[in-house]
Amino acid sequence: MSMPFYASAEQIMRDRSEFARKGIARGRGVVVVTYADGVLFVAENASSALHKVSEIYDRIAFAGVGKYNEYENLRVAGIRLADLRGYSYDRRDVTARALANAYAQTLGTIFTEQQKPYEVEICVAEVGEGPEDDQLYRLSYDGTIVDEPNYLVMGGQVDALTTEVRRTFTPGLQLREALGVAVAALGSVGGTDGQPRSLPASQIEVAVLDRTRVKRRFKRIAGPALTELLPPQHGEPAAEPAPADTPPHDRENGEKPPSQN
Repeated sequence: MSMPFYASAEQIMRDRSEFARKGIARGRGVVVVTYADGVLFVAENASSALHKVSEIYDRIAFAGVGKYNEYENLRVAGIRLADLRGYSYDRRDVTARALANAYAQTLGTIFTEQQKPYEVEICVAEVGEGPEDDQLYRLSYDGTIVDEPNYLVMGGQVDALTTEVRRTFTPGLQLREALGVAVAALGSVGGTDGQPRSLPASQIEVAVLDRTRVKRRFKRIAGPALTELLPPQHGEPAAEPAPADTPPHDRENGEKPPSQN
């Protein structure tokens, strides 16, 4: 009679953790930073149809890295929970903290009870009335939840990305400056021979939670609006300046706006 296979609980948890971390590390990075008017999300994403960053509720947004179908399931579940709570009680009762706790319980249960853990890492962010009220929560595959004060980084090569953001980030940046910090950090890894990359607007997905907007604070930034905000080395090639005597309607810009991410 053959002996049944046995592995200690510690070994099983270790194997699941390693499996999940490898899956997350294969994903492209996401940088979330606070700026003067809210929270900025920047994700390296060449797809115009599959979003890494999405709205959850009026002032709450979600970002994910790892296996798309898994963090998309979490996003949809978060929207349903937020809508149910807002409808049953009050819209002010829907908070990022409550959603983060619900996600933590779900991820923790999946990690301990299912054979395969989710290969995801997610962020739940809420914009407040002032910078001191902004909230960023990072949730790992095992349900671990961390409250980040000013910025967070997820995805592959997270240590290098975090080091670069820490080096260049300062609280209270304007949107253009914060975007430059995030894009420079994403481009600092993955280049040939360790050289930094230049990420055009068509390769990144950008969204904000803007406290200056009324009601719905979430807004995507894409196309010419994104190109205009990016530093020259990351945007589309700058057009030659038109002669001073050329009428504005005769000036041409041959750039094709990048697709929305």
